[in-house]
Amino acid sequence: MDLRTQPLPAAGLAGVTADALLVVLDVAAAGRKDLDAALAPLLADALAQGDFEFKAARLLYLHRPAGLKVPRLVLVASADGSPRAVATALGAALGALGKSSGVRRLAVAAVLGSAQAGLRAGEAHAEALAGAVAEATYVYRHTKPSAPPAPTLASVTLLGERADTPALQRGLARGQAIAEGVALARECANRPANHCTPSFLAAQARALAKAHGLKVEVLERKDVEKLGMGALLAVAQGSHEPLRFVVLRYQGAGRGEAPLVLVGKGITFDTGGISIKPAADMDEMKFDMSGAASVLGTLRALAQLAPRVNVVGLIPACENMPGGRAIKPGDVVTTMSGQTVEILNTDAEGRLILADALSYAARFKPAAVVDVATLTGACVIALGHRHSGLFSPDDALAAELLAAGEAALDTAWRMPLDAEYDEALKSNFADMANVGGRAGGAITAAKFLQRYARDLPWAHLDIAGTAWRSGPQKGATGRPVGLLTHFVLARAARARDDA
Repeated sequence: MDLRTQPLPAAGLAGVTADALLVVLDVAAAGRKDLDAALAPLLADALAQGDFEFKAARLLYLHRPAGLKVPRLVLVASADGSPRAVATALGAALGALGKSSGVRRLAVAAVLGSAQAGLRAGEAHAEALAGAVAEATYVYRHTKPSAPPAPTLASVTLLGERADTPALQRGLARGQAIAEGVALARECANRPANHCTPSFLAAQARALAKAHGLKVEVLERKDVEKLGMGALLAVAQGSHEPLRFVVLRYQGAGRGEAPLVLVGKGITFDTGGISIKPAADMDEMKFDMSGAASVLGTLRALAQLAPRVNVVGLIPACENMPGGRAIKPGDVVTTMSGQTVEILNTDAEGRLILADALSYAARFKPAAVVDVATLTGACVIALGHRHSGLFSPDDALAAELLAAGEAALDTAWRMPLDAEYDEALKSNFADMANVGGRAGGAITAAKFLQRYARDLPWAHLDIAGTAWRSGPQKGATGRPVGLLTHFVLARAARARDDA
């Protein structure tokens, strides 16, 4: 997809040439006296006839509109001028336009009457457009030859005032890079578990490294045994698929600069093990490697944007299966840190493999560690599917991640980590149990992980409610690639400003 910016022609919208013109209008635009000369009468007539109104995502299609060169005009209302509202409007309009086989070249203009339409907001709107285009044109087809043909849309041009064009270009470039990362994460997570195995994730990491100049190391069972990663080994032992532990490095700054470490849970299928899950919706457990997929996607985006920062991606990958060799409730395992864990529930396996990965992360002396995991159903109960759950004892790090989520339209909500929740993890037979009671399950899972990150600036993102959609639109979302990318970019910008 070719995305570009272009100054508005001297003749205004009347001078635009494309197969279709999409105009986003927020509520405040209704009262503007300086609307484009060609657009104003069309909008006024549509409002007078009741064909259009300023309600979020309301659409109007006009064929051969008078006063315009374009054969198709689509008006879409935005609830306000914020990037989030504009992204919602763009998504609705692009979804409708995607059904038209005659639209290959699309021009997009925004008429925002609010103060949000400044230079910075324009950049954010451009990023939102790139994301909306990617969402509207994504089609999974790897294991579905009968998938509908790819949308015919080939190019999208964002129109803007000449002074705003550099900002729009920055926004589009960032949005495109994030969209590429999201697409990679979605492609990995959408593949069925007999295709997306731990070895597949390792192969994707190698391909990513080769294509974008990253460094990669893939550890196998013998390497993990030498490191003493007893928790990862325990989870993997019930499966015939060999485990993999991926170390992927992006070096954009000096060798002496402490890296940011992103850790992604890579359970490529989760049956629950001996504590087996119910049959209903178990197919969706192929998405249990979405944390790993988001780390790959983030490294893909960063490689394209080339910020001056060092980043390490860690992916512990295996399956969680029942079988004669599988771990059992009551088993005690020794983690890489030397701490022992009584496994009360084999379906609480994600925190086990992340525990060893967090211990491994410490060797990089990181500036910050963020682990990402589809960890608990309890987080879905708490937050639904809107926000990812954010846990961190570090207020500054938590604030950075929350701000990154807002900037990326990929939001998180901070959850508590009070010391009292540790009581639920007590065990008579090990240093800790791997689960507490049902109450506060997402919090006690995070408290478990915190025991392996006590000396690290650490945060945990529980993406169980945001990594995929169920129902008719079932599929991976690619979250939180946007949040993680913005977090890294903000760190790079801060380092640049300090320098």
